Amino acid sequence: MAIPSLDFGRTGHESSRTIFGAAALSQVSQDVADRTLEVLIRFGVNHIDTAASYGDAELRIRPWLKREPGRFFLATKTDERTKAKAREELHRSLDRLGVDHVDLWQLHNLADPIEWDTALSPGGVIEAAVEARAEGLVRFIGVTGHGAQIAANHRRSLERFDFDSVLLPYNFVTMQLPYYAENFEALARTCAERNVAVQTIKSIALRPWLGRERTRSTWYEPLEAQADIDLAVWWVLGRPGVFLNTAGDVGVLPRVLDAAERFEKRPADAELTQMLERSKAEPLFV
Repeated sequence: MAIPSLDFGRTGHESSRTIFGAAALSQVSQDVADRTLEVLIRFGVNHIDTAASYGDAELRIRPWLKREPGRFFLATKTDERTKAKAREELHRSLDRLGVDHVDLWQLHNLADPIEWDTALSPGGVIEAAVEARAEGLVRFIGVTGHGAQIAANHRRSLERFDFDSVLLPYNFVTMQLPYYAENFEALARTCAERNVAVQTIKSIALRPWLGRERTRSTWYEPLEAQADIDLAVWWVLGRPGVFLNTAGDVGVLPRVLDAAERFEKRPADAELTQMLERSKAEPLFV
């Protein structure tokens, strides 16, 4: 068995439907990172999603790219909003990763209205991205984000610029919020029409930590039991055409990949409802 693959939008790359979320590497040793690489290879994951702001993640990935040249579609992100600073950050990312280009460069968490306007206006990061693409430093350009407004924000972003990919939360709990669900569905339709790749995050999010002791490196409390992770992962993968970016913790990674490898069909909503009631799930965004 192997994790299924799918054309990553218009890029020409066939990506594993589970994409490695390299936030999991932000605070681990190289030894832990290298053991994580073995897990990815075992499950056939061929797409890495990292960011300049993910601690040491870009540095931890660097030896992988030398050891396994051409194996991974490589994506990173910038938090900068202006052209000059974003260009500096891109060159820093390339240096840290030890590569001369990345496949996908993403505008990270473009949610704040003022930052959004700065980023997508003259002198903004989008100009740096277009120039970098012309220079061969990046092949494709994407946009990412979090929060209850982000599906609506991404719709606006696609009206302003023809992004190659979007990334945003998608799980059963979040999709029970009518405003979010309505905008997600509208965004998904636009992406399908334009062949824009849709990456999803927070598949196994259970609830905010809310004062509880943090036992994982994720900023939210994740599902832990394999049976619960199975249901959550299968529900996401049950939507045709989307990718699932794995959670930011190396400890839960094998469970998510194991679930993805065994995916056959989407579970009934009633199964998710029962599991989340039992687990006392709460939405991350309201």
